[in-house]
Amino acid sequence: MVVPAQDLPMRVRVHEVGARDGLQNEKSTVPTEVKAEFVRRLADAGLTTIEATSFVRPEWVPQLADAEALFPLVRDLKGVCLPVLVPNQRGLERALALGADRVAVFASATETFAKANLNRTLDESLAMFEPVVRRAKDEGAHVRGYVSMCFGDPWEGAVPLHQVVRVCTALRDMGCDELSLGDTIGVATPGHVLELLSTLNEQGVPTNVIGVHFHDTYGQALANTYAALEHGVTTVDASAGGLGGCPYARSATGNLATEDLVWMLQGLGVETGIDLGRLVATSAWMAEHLGRPSPSRTVRALSHKDQ
Repeated sequence: MVVPAQDLPMRVRVHEVGARDGLQNEKSTVPTEVKAEFVRRLADAGLTTIEATSFVRPEWVPQLADAEALFPLVRDLKGVCLPVLVPNQRGLERALALGADRVAVFASATETFAKANLNRTLDESLAMFEPVVRRAKDEGAHVRGYVSMCFGDPWEGAVPLHQVVRVCTALRDMGCDELSLGDTIGVATPGHVLELLSTLNEQGVPTNVIGVHFHDTYGQALANTYAALEHGVTTVDASAGGLGGCPYARSATGNLATEDLVWMLQGLGVETGIDLGRLVATSAWMAEHLGRPSPSRTVRALSHKDQ
């Protein structure tokens, strides 16, 4: 039953991260053709932004070591944006050589995670990203800036708002077109989300360049998403089937499941362009390849009804 709520966006763009952020956290490596078919099925379900892979050094994330083989298999999908993660200049050059026109860099709001994830201090990591963003923009690419640990850090605890603002502002000043605020370990609550968004606005970061990326460790991902929508955010990251976590933060559990997000948005009358039935079938198919049930409650509920 659709019951629209007041003061919510009419349409939300789902930034699908399952093929990259989801699969990078798997213990086993998924075959390249299966990954490509996953992306194709996601596109067939109506996803228009699908993060395809990451051009990192293979020893860092072996599950995504096939980026050069994978990207050409999916890059010609019509009407679909295929962002790729690029950690440094070398990764960017590899992506550009294959025709990628949407890239993302991955920053941290905390010193400890910057060192764990990038082996650099926070300032050193920002300095590393500056020429990457500049080169990408010179090539006409759209650049997304991920900011991890925006709400809490497993080593440092609660993250002060000013630290997040500082990193977001630096990425915007470099030329990032879009920012994704990551609740990497899933500790955010709605009031915290609204406070951070308001503070960013006050410091000159507009809502229309902000996306949100919630993990469901404490079951707060949908509540936090709703709060962000009330604030005016229209880009939400989610992972088909709830796949993913973070290989560098042990307390990070799965991403917000795309199906759970779409179920909520459909009930609120918010358009996404996504066919929920096809999406559920895609996640159930991938769960079979991974050899375990999908963590998504909506996938489990709807798949059970089909049996």
